[in-house]
Amino acid sequence: MAYSIKDVCIGCEVCKRLCPSGAIYGEKESVQKIDESLCIDCGACGKICPKGAIYDNFGVQCVIVKRSKWDRPKFDLSKCTACLSCIDICPVECLLVPDIEETAQERLLPYLPESNNCIGCGFCELKCPVEAITMVSK
Repeated sequence: MAYSIKDVCIGCEVCKRLCPSGAIYGEKESVQKIDESLCIDCGACGKICPKGAIYDNFGVQCVIVKRSKWDRPKFDLSKCTACLSCIDICPVECLLVPDIEETAQERLLPYLPESNNCIGCGFCELKCPVEAITMVSK
């Protein structure tokens, strides 16, 4: 089951611009809709909706959260095996590995750059096979 948008939506399209999968559609100033076949349940739309029009896949109304307060991945590099599963799963491609020329490390460990477009979905944490990622408030 995917996220849904209720009739209190004002059609500001903020959610549409943020959606990493392109699941949200509709005309400006009209109630937006979510294509269930495209929705990846990342929750970004619900955290940014100014009217509380978005409900999660359990039918619970999402609450707006300032972007500066969104959870971000924190890496425990002592556990990281550099498998790069986190990079593969990230829907907004915000995690990076350093260029081989920029590091003397044998393993290219992922990191979240200061300037990034992380949506705080937590998919990287869920996908990490060694629990090297924890989502934390900034």
